[in-house]
Amino acid sequence: MKTLGTCLAAIGMWCSLTLSGEAAFAASTAAAETKAVAVPLELWDRPRSGRIVMGLAVVQQSMAALLADPASRLVIRHASGSEPAVQAEEIRAWLVAHALDPDRIDLRADLAVRQPLQLEVVPAR
Repeated sequence: MKTLGTCLAAIGMWCSLTLSGEAAFAASTAAAETKAVAVPLELWDRPRSGRIVMGLAVVQQSMAALLADPASRLVIRHASGSEPAVQAEEIRAWLVAHALDPDRIDLRADLAVRQPLQLEVVPAR
């Protein structure tokens, strides 16, 4: 495991984000990319915790990219309907609970039905 460093401050709290080698590598290239990555459907088959959500490679990669470019934004893409919207809100809530500024997160209902949630880091323009 590698430590990316001190992450975002929120409500006077600081945290340290620990990343796997794969996510640390993604941090070095993510700032130049705008690629949506799918959240595994298996996530919704069991109870979730912050440790489980933040342990997902796609979440770690997205957080690494967000930390690498403080002006970037996260777009959580989901299908229309109540269940996908609730799932997107839950991911958003976990990220905010782990010190990501809620003003950097957008939710968009622009995916086809039954398509898994996608996280996309959009660099600042």
